[in-house]
Amino acid sequence: MSRASIAIVGAAETTRMGKVPELSQTGLHADAALNAMAECGLTPADIDGVATGGHDVAEIIQYLGITPTWYDGTSVGGCSFITLVRHAAAAIETGLCKTVLITHGESGRSNNRDHRPLFPSMQQREFESIYGPLFPPSRFTLPVMRKMKDDGLTEEQLAMVAVVQREWASHHPRATMRDPITVDDVLNSKMIAYPFRLMMCCLVSDGGGALILTSADRAKDFPTKPVYLRGMGGESAEGPMISQMESFSSSKAFRVSGKLAFESAGITHSDVDHLMVYDAFAHLPIYGLEDLGFVKPGEGGAFIAEGNTRPGGKLPMNTNGGGLSYMHSGMYGMYALQEGVRQMRGVSPAQVEDAKLSVVHGVGGMFSAAATVVMTSEDQW
Repeated sequence: MSRASIAIVGAAETTRMGKVPELSQTGLHADAALNAMAECGLTPADIDGVATGGHDVAEIIQYLGITPTWYDGTSVGGCSFITLVRHAAAAIETGLCKTVLITHGESGRSNNRDHRPLFPSMQQREFESIYGPLFPPSRFTLPVMRKMKDDGLTEEQLAMVAVVQREWASHHPRATMRDPITVDDVLNSKMIAYPFRLMMCCLVSDGGGALILTSADRAKDFPTKPVYLRGMGGESAEGPMISQMESFSSSKAFRVSGKLAFESAGITHSDVDHLMVYDAFAHLPIYGLEDLGFVKPGEGGAFIAEGNTRPGGKLPMNTNGGGLSYMHSGMYGMYALQEGVRQMRGVSPAQVEDAKLSVVHGVGGMFSAAATVVMTSEDQW
């Protein structure tokens, strides 16, 4: 019998999401952080570890009035916050701090920010941008078109990703897009960069979220239902240039981070009740299913199209509607974590019955990095 050592005791998003023009990026961080602290009965004086991505961590520390003994500002794109869960767990385990606040805030829609963007990187500017691909839709087309050629992935299967996730989003009052859609609706939406239509691309939102982690021994001292980390998760990176991927049909960073997470948690795929796979674009859940080992290479598109991940399916995935329908401020990983926590607490508006184990997996940049964590509602197994 193994026992959990780290627990999530606070989890909250910003008070409003979607369009929040009155708050700066820093303000969104603070709103989410204060909501998470209020939920579990803490104040800034109780926090001794702070982590964030895409923003100067020292500025967040100063703005919230925290005096930490540990901090982390790892920024590798949208999976940064999933990565930071792993880093925070390690810091608590080794005694560097006792209570860690992980914050995210991003004014993706209103653009109330003045921060240097992570992408494009210097290598992307020098070796890729000169050929035309400047933004994520045009960079992500390279691998997905190769996958369509090699694996038979179809436009209809890509469209089904958006359709299924809209079904999940319809259960969430806070989701940006809730009206049902069809494959034809997706395929008839505006072309952005082949094969991506508008409805295959993520939303552009304002918002944020925050998590609070501490040792499992302290978890029962809080008013919230704790969610435990099973193992330490996994992380990996392949590099910022999508043109230099080892394979366009698979992400090496996905495979490595997923394998590490499953091994650390001591689980098999049949143990997983709930799955979150970062979906900035419709192809990413397909890569996630395959690279994490839930299906064989080339089978992800058909697996979703057959209804296996939709409400009532055997592998509920992206149950908040994902970046395609729930919200996407630019670095989506925090929102995937929030839904994983809700599912393990049993309070999601789209709750999966008897769910006890959730895998949350994210991408950073255009397949440049990846991180995976395993959550559970049980403190021993």
